[in-house]
Amino acid sequence: MRICTWAPTTFQGTQVVRRDVQPLAVPKGKELVRFTTEIVRRYEDLGVSDLLIAQRWWGNGEEIEGSSLDCLAMTTLFASHTEKLKLITAIHPGFFSPTTIAKWAATIDNLTQGRWAINVTSGWNMDEFDMYGVDKLDHDGRYSRSAEFVEVLRGAWENRVFDYHGEYFQASELQLEPRPSGTLEVFQGGQSDAAIELGANHSDWMFLNGGSLERIGDVIKKVGSAAKKNGRRVRFAMYAAPLCRETDAQAWEVIDSMLSKVDQALVDKRKQRTSGAQGMWGDEDDPLSLLDTNEGYASRLIGSPETILERISEYRQLGVEMLHMSLQDELFNASVLPQLIDL
Repeated sequence: MRICTWAPTTFQGTQVVRRDVQPLAVPKGKELVRFTTEIVRRYEDLGVSDLLIAQRWWGNGEEIEGSSLDCLAMTTLFASHTEKLKLITAIHPGFFSPTTIAKWAATIDNLTQGRWAINVTSGWNMDEFDMYGVDKLDHDGRYSRSAEFVEVLRGAWENRVFDYHGEYFQASELQLEPRPSGTLEVFQGGQSDAAIELGANHSDWMFLNGGSLERIGDVIKKVGSAAKKNGRRVRFAMYAAPLCRETDAQAWEVIDSMLSKVDQALVDKRKQRTSGAQGMWGDEDDPLSLLDTNEGYASRLIGSPETILERISEYRQLGVEMLHMSLQDELFNASVLPQLIDL
């Protein structure tokens, strides 16, 4: 089973669950290189297969996480300090041109011998668009722009000379030199109708927020049905925040403590902040969806190692082929993770 985790590019999480810990100061210079690359090499040593380099153009570290380091710069850094990890870079269409990303990506692909993939992120944080002078469009328009972005990227990847004339992007006799060496793998997020259409037509993988078996199963069925009509197959990665203890009761004591510290005012601000993301953070009836940024605890990988393994087996039966996880729980890393890697 493929295992993905976050690259260390954001140093301030949300404060929705009140914490006494102070935000980590962003290191500088050689210390930044040392700090981030040591974490990534540890992931590689643990057997993690994929590293997601996210891009938060702006965040306040309150109802959403803080701003991140730049995704392109950090992908390049991690490429030079890893040997096995697949590097998945989150790219926002509109903030970037697909033709220039194609050139950059072909270079990274050659440097890593095919260890690069893209996570096409249509965007939901409206303030980011305004700050950077990018047309935010409406929700479905952002996904249409993403579709064109992928068409240009794939076209450049697969053709020695490529022309494209779309609503959002243009290319005339585009030629990538050097040519990419590997097959392009396209990831995306989102669970709205527009996201499902993008996945069914263009993506290889969909990153799903955490959620109940019923919710995850429903999304997988919808996407699978839509993709099948196009003669395509989409694979699924689900986010989870594991919480492993010797017993189930001990794990749920930790969850109860977290729930008691939820700041409702920041929850309300988060709902407003993420209103541009239709279909994500959608399970308002599940209090566990509030505890982290991608509803990881709502996947309920909570309990003893045996309980967590049983839960993962149920998600695998639904069609989840990759787990995207935070790897901060040491007991999980020692007792559960090695068994997942061998699946």
